[in-house]
Amino acid sequence: MSASEAEREVQSNWPLFEVFLRSKRGLNHVHVGSLHAADATMALHHARDLYTRRNEGVSIWVVKAADITASSPDEKDPFFAPAGDKVYRHPTFYEIPDSVPHI
Repeated sequence: MSASEAEREVQSNWPLFEVFLRSKRGLNHVHVGSLHAADATMALHHARDLYTRRNEGVSIWVVKAADITASSPDEKDPFFAPAGDKVYRHPTFYEIPDSVPHI
C-alpha cells in the first residue's frame, strides 16, 4: 500500500463534516462543501484552507454530517402545510387598533 493510499484510508475513517461559509458580502452562511477530518478543530482549519483561498470568507461553520437532521422532500406538503385549525396564525383573527398605520 502506498503512502497516499494509506492516507486516503485513514481519512475515509474520519467523520464527514459539512462546511458553511459566510462571505464578506453576505449575511447568511451558505453550504460550500464537505470534508473529512479527525475532529472539529481540524475540520475548521481544513475548511479555511480549502474554501477561503481568496480571503472571501468572514465566518466558517463546520458541522458533523451525522449530526444534521433534515426533513424529507417527499413529506414537504404535510410537513410545511399550515394548520388550518389554528386561527390565531392568520392575521384576520386579530383586531388592528386604529393607532396602528394600515398599509
